[in-house]
Amino acid sequence: MGPGGRWVRAAHTALSAALALGLLLHRTDLQKQEERGELLQPLIFLLLVLCSILLYFKVSLMDPGFVKPEEEVKEGEDKGQGVVIPQLPGDIKLRRCGYCLLKQPMRAKHCQQCQHCVRRYDHHCPWLENCVGERNHPLFIVYLSVQLVVLLWGGHVAWSGLYFEQSREWLQHNIFLLVSFLLILIFTIVVLLLLVSHLYLISCNTTTWEFMSQHRISYLRHSELENPFDQGIILNLWRFFCSRHLTAWENIYFHKNTEPV
Repeated sequence: MGPGGRWVRAAHTALSAALALGLLLHRTDLQKQEERGELLQPLIFLLLVLCSILLYFKVSLMDPGFVKPEEEVKEGEDKGQGVVIPQLPGDIKLRRCGYCLLKQPMRAKHCQQCQHCVRRYDHHCPWLENCVGERNHPLFIVYLSVQLVVLLWGGHVAWSGLYFEQSREWLQHNIFLLVSFLLILIFTIVVLLLLVSHLYLISCNTTTWEFMSQHRISYLRHSELENPFDQGIILNLWRFFCSRHLTAWENIYFHKNTEPV
């Protein structure tokens, strides 16, 4: 983990904690419930904030699906460790990455920031300081969903503490909640757009990189189908959220395309 990643993760944690504590300490619905001894909703809110922070660190620090050297893969298989690497028929040849020279599975891409090839590469997220790939993409969606719930609830709480009586001290009394509400509104729009766009791409079994760069990707340009990996919404979602193994996308591709690229 580089120094840039530490700063980003520290900023995320500090901002989340400051907003949550500020909403609890100001005259909002949550504080009023605390004063009445109704602690259930404040506790659930804090637990959701904590859950979102833990999910953030999990997605940020986990292996997104880095392609391993062949020697390392064989050693891991012998010891029975790690994720099972899908086996390909002998007649399917993998291309070598021009940067790290590893055999690159279909749908993998080399990330210049991480200096690794990533399986089913989606994008490099600067807020996570990590790639989103085949192994952490499902958890990334869970994180976005929990974060959206926290933001919507936090926006409602911040709005509940604002009062609009005209007085000289109006801005002084409302400045924190007003800034918090505006920040939460911006983050909510960003997270909502990210979540909706990712769910759409997942339902089509495509990635952000493939969607944005289809004309530059050889296995998509030469395919007879617009999306050779699309197996229908239900199977796409099941494979994404429920499959515990890495997928040999070459098998699906060559099953649908009669001619290899």
